Amino acid sequence: MATTDHNPVQDRVETTARVETAIQDSIAVRERLLDEMSVAAVVSAAEMVTRSLARGGKLLLFGNGGSASDASHIAAEFVGRFQRERRAFPAISLAANQSSLTAIGNDYGFEHVFARQVEAFAAPGDVAIAISTSGRSANVLAAVRCAQRLGLGTIGLTGETGGELGALVDICLRIPASSTARVQEGHILLAHVLCELVERELA
Repeated sequence: MATTDHNPVQDRVETTARVETAIQDSIAVRERLLDEMSVAAVVSAAEMVTRSLARGGKLLLFGNGGSASDASHIAAEFVGRFQRERRAFPAISLAANQSSLTAIGNDYGFEHVFARQVEAFAAPGDVAIAISTSGRSANVLAAVRCAQRLGLGTIGLTGETGGELGALVDICLRIPASSTARVQEGHILLAHVLCELVERELA
């Protein structure tokens, strides 16, 4: 039976290098955010959300996979609190209700799992926050189109190309990376900045 030489020291060196590379890559993406992404777009997104909440509107957030978790994470920051004591801000993650997702997916098709909920919960003046690392998720795009028909403001969180989502939304926040992991890390960074700006205005 063939054996493979195993060098624990070399393995640890290689593993350490992988960790360092991942962290360096993440730092590089954040540095490119300052160079390539319009900070004004983040400010505009915060202004849109602030106006909506101040007028009694709410946020509807949605995405698939890791972006679904991000939608729930961001909604929780608004409903609970981010850094300041203040009133609860209404924010709903459309990715969180398993019964709705599976019922709509079964009855209408997976492409409609978010759009159907937008139709149920949205009112003019609300804001839809669509999250897609590729910008091409069919159910996310369908929900944005529904939101626009109903008079919602739309914000997209995407990767470096923006995809179709980038051209569809009112405000697009692009993360300058092609790696899904790096894009998702950037999304949470910008979402936290968004929460901070809104709290400062409304707390």
